[in-house]
Order: sequence, then structure tokens, then C-alpha cells
Amino acid sequence: MIQVQGISKSYKIAKRSTGLRQAAKSLFYREHTIVDALKDISFSINQGEIVGYIGPNGAGKSTTIKVMSGILVPDTGKCTIMGYTPWKDRTQYVKNIGVVFGQRSQLWWDVPVMDSFELLKDIYKVPPQDYKSTIDLLIETLELQEIVHSPVRQLSLGQRMRCEIAASLIHNPTILFLDEPTIGLDAVSKIAVRQFIKMINKEKGVTVILTTHDMNDIEALADRVILIGKGSLLYDGHLEELRKRFGTHKTITADYGKNTNPIHIPGAATLSWTPERVVLNIDTEQLKTSEIITQLSNKVELLDVTVETQPIEDMIVQLYKEYQI
Repeated sequence: MIQVQGISKSYKIAKRSTGLRQAAKSLFYREHTIVDALKDISFSINQGEIVGYIGPNGAGKSTTIKVMSGILVPDTGKCTIMGYTPWKDRTQYVKNIGVVFGQRSQLWWDVPVMDSFELLKDIYKVPPQDYKSTIDLLIETLELQEIVHSPVRQLSLGQRMRCEIAASLIHNPTILFLDEPTIGLDAVSKIAVRQFIKMINKEKGVTVILTTHDMNDIEALADRVILIGKGSLLYDGHLEELRKRFGTHKTITADYGKNTNPIHIPGAATLSWTPERVVLNIDTEQLKTSEIITQLSNKVELLDVTVETQPIEDMIVQLYKEYQI
């Protein structure tokens, strides 16, 4: 469904030193620097996939989404989505996509949310019957009943984001681009939005490209991640492969009867220790969890033991370090 081949995009940015002399000089002569936002990016995405597109700030994530949604034209490369070139076939293409930018709004600020929905219905020429069934579903599943008749400017950030997601789906798009969709949402709203995204993906086959710094969103929604850093593609693979690659480390937390002697287990790294608790980190390729627990029980009177796998955030950080970004 989505083919991106050799996309590159650069920006020309003016620069000057501080001071009155430099300000006067810049009126006649300006220095510029070229920033490579994207460098030879290539990947493909199949219909019905949920893909996490991740990377640090300034990596080029939003630039990629803007190219794929037809907002920006790349310097070089090709992008074909459902047979369209986004920036060339924009009028026909945008009928098939929905876009949510966490820092940008597609809702009219001073009118009730429902009026914005009605305007979007007319812009996309959605048949009245289709619109009614779609908007009823969106209002119910995103819990918008109490806010759709309020002006957008009176909504909290979390309420507005739920409305933004609804607005992007009024015309039943085939592809949904989500750029920081859960920014500002509380825990309950985040869970509701995640469940909704999974629902439309499963029941309607909507392809979702998700960019976010919240790794819990990635873990809850995406089976595949694409990592970008400094404009270059660094990793493209399934989350399960990441877990196999970096997930051999486990954290063992043991609570025990009071013991004043520091606990040392050969081969295990001690993250913290108190007379009542020790936290260890082990590599399961080197040591078995059961062996560690046995050694602990021989040293102290165990009261409770918990074993946790490495969080997805830590795995992503290790990837960043591996590529030095």
C-alpha cells in the first residue's frame, strides 16, 4: 500500500551571530546552513499494518509524515501510496487519508466541535447517511457526548485531541497518520484512544502510521517499528525481534527478613540494596532466573520476589546508543 523510495529533504536555515553589528550585516549578507531532515529514506508498509515511526527530537519523523501526507515535496525520491503520488495527486489522495498532528488543529477554534464535524463532512462530501453512522460511532467510542457542543477553545488539550482523532476519521480514510496523538491525554483517555485505534484497525482494516515519544503507545499498538535518527533510517523490524535482541536482561526484586549483610550474587548486577530489599539485573543468556532465586533463598529468608522484563523504553535507548544518536 505504501512505498517510499530514496526520499531526501533538506532545509536552508539562515544563521547569524548576536549583536547590533551582526544584525546590520545580515541586512546585506546572510549566511545559511543546510540541514538534512531526511536522507535516502526507504520502506514499505502493507495494508492493515500499525507501524510505530520513532526517533529522538529532530530526527525527521514529522517531515516524513508531511511528505507522505502531501504537505511537503521531497528534494529527491519517490513515494507511492495507493497508486497516488501524495504531492502531485493531492486532491484525490487526501480523500483516502486521515491526519492528526498533536501540535496542529483541524478544528475551528471559536465554533462548537459539532459544527467543525459538519464542515468537514461538507469538505469531504460525505453522504449524510454515512456521516450519521460514522459520527455516532466516533462520539460513542471516544466518549465525546459531553463536549461536542462546546467551542474548541474551551476544551482541555486531552479533550481536543480526542476530537481531532474523530475529525480525521469522518470520511472513513484507508490510512491514518498519527503524529503524537496521545499528547496531553490522561491515563484513562490514553487507554480509550489506544483501544479505539486497535478497533478501527481490526474491524475496518485502517492502516496506521504512528509517531510518538510515548513507548507505551508503541508497545500497546504497533507490531513493527521503524527507527529514524538524524534523517537516516536506522532500524526496521518487529517489536518481537527487538525483545529477542535486547530483552534478555531481567530485573529481580527480592524482599526478605531484615539482613544487615549486603547481598552479592556472582554474575548479577546489584542495582540497589537495603536491609529489607535487593534489586538485581541479570542477563538470562548467562544466568537462569531460577538459579538467582535459589541463591537468594540460601542467603536470606525470602518474603516476596518479582521478575520484570526490560521496558521497551530501555530497548529503544539501547538502539539509540548503538547508532550513537
